[in-house]
Amino acid sequence: MSQKSFAVIGLGRFGSSVVHYLHSSGYEVMAIDENEERVQMHADNATHAVQADSTDEQALQEIGIRNFDVVVVAIGVDIQANILTTLLLKELGVKRIVAKAQNPRHGQVLYKVGADRVVFPERDMGIRVAHNLISPNVLDFVELSPDYSVAEVSASEKMDGKTLIELNVRANFGVNVIAIKTNHKFNIAPSPEDTIHKGDLLIVIGHNEDLKRFEEEI
Repeated sequence: MSQKSFAVIGLGRFGSSVVHYLHSSGYEVMAIDENEERVQMHADNATHAVQADSTDEQALQEIGIRNFDVVVVAIGVDIQANILTTLLLKELGVKRIVAKAQNPRHGQVLYKVGADRVVFPERDMGIRVAHNLISPNVLDFVELSPDYSVAEVSASEKMDGKTLIELNVRANFGVNVIAIKTNHKFNIAPSPEDTIHKGDLLIVIGHNEDLKRFEEEI
């Protein structure tokens, strides 16, 4: 199976971080912006860096936008350009479109014009920071839907030396431990007999209310 290829349109803070991460992870990524200076800045951090107006259908066709597996619309300030670009990508037959939204109403419009996934970077980062302030043991928090999330939780003194079956987190809290990270080693789908040590990172999935209870009691 061939490796996925990506194009990122809009090289502000969000778009730049997506380009850098994908490129450093070894993926083919094209960085696109109408600002020549921004394009030049990404020449070494992307497979290709191209200056183009993404609201111009011909320009998108000329750079072969349809050939990419995933196109990320990371245009931030100009909501009109963001929506029009998403619409054009859909009409051109792009396989998967991920678009950045400023707010829920903007997100609804993006879904209507063809986005497969809408992301809210500012809101999501705000949720992560707030969660970390409330629960010091919670190092990261990703909302999967309005009701379900994944949290990265640091194991407390209470959990030290106990197995998953002894802690019985599923029965007691209704959440599932899907991975344990110990000293940079990942244990995916841990068994009930696996022992937790203080400072281990538990990747936990569950309903937001159950996760909250788990975070408070560990």
